[in-house]
Amino acid sequence: MHRSDGSRGLHYPHSANLLDVDAEHLSTKTLLAIEGLHAKGDTQEILRGVDLQVGSGEIHAIMGPNGSGKSTLVKVLLGNPAYTVTAGTIVYKGKDITAWPTDERAKAGIFMAHQDPEAISGVPVIQLLRQAMSARKQMDLSVLEVRVAMMEWMKRLDMDPSFAERHLNEGFSGGEKKRNEILQMAMLEPDLAILDETDSGLDVDALKIVARGIKTIRDSRPNLAVVLITHYQRILEEVTPDKVHLFIDGRIVSSDGPELAAKLEQEGYESWRNSLALIGDTGA
Repeated sequence: MHRSDGSRGLHYPHSANLLDVDAEHLSTKTLLAIEGLHAKGDTQEILRGVDLQVGSGEIHAIMGPNGSGKSTLVKVLLGNPAYTVTAGTIVYKGKDITAWPTDERAKAGIFMAHQDPEAISGVPVIQLLRQAMSARKQMDLSVLEVRVAMMEWMKRLDMDPSFAERHLNEGFSGGEKKRNEILQMAMLEPDLAILDETDSGLDVDALKIVARGIKTIRDSRPNLAVVLITHYQRILEEVTPDKVHLFIDGRIVSSDGPELAAKLEQEGYESWRNSLALIGDTGA
């Protein structure tokens, strides 16, 4: 379980062997490319033409008001069957994964940290991780292999070893749930991590602990790309993004560096909504 760099860990294979898409227009560094993505729930269109490119090792923050479609984007990226893609493509590692089921996306190295992780009674954290890691590695891992890797990461993330035997998220505080998600991200070694409002419900101290965990994982795996969904700038003060995107009414309407987050924090989202509405009226 030793890597060539001397660190311990488990090797994960590449994604399923499906036909490559024509990706000549993509940079060799591009990990995720979303083009003209439209999606709906039951009947209502929620995503209205999302365009986004994320390079290997980059951190992208997506900010926007409640109800703008940010969480829907996350669910569509993970292949949630409750949503239907009506137009556009999702290309990951040069492959069109728009129609892939959720489990194939996870095996290919896409990870999602949930906004409100669900508690599952009777399932210890280590059991969940063993099943998830075995699926990711495409071989049956022993409890011992998983425990050794888990203990090492829990030490690096400053987590109590007894955490491994607790039932998944049962009786966990908000901070513990989020730290458990970060532990899963560390253990599964994804190439793309999508963090859906990981800062939600955390006090300042818990936020710093979670942010430190993200940075610890990226120190170990600098090519890990992160898409961070958030309402607020505060987590971006701990985890500095390469790019910040403003998401309103089902699409990205503005992109810039970290300074955009500071501007949004100062001006709020309503002024942007009003400006966009004015542009729309003028264009009409």
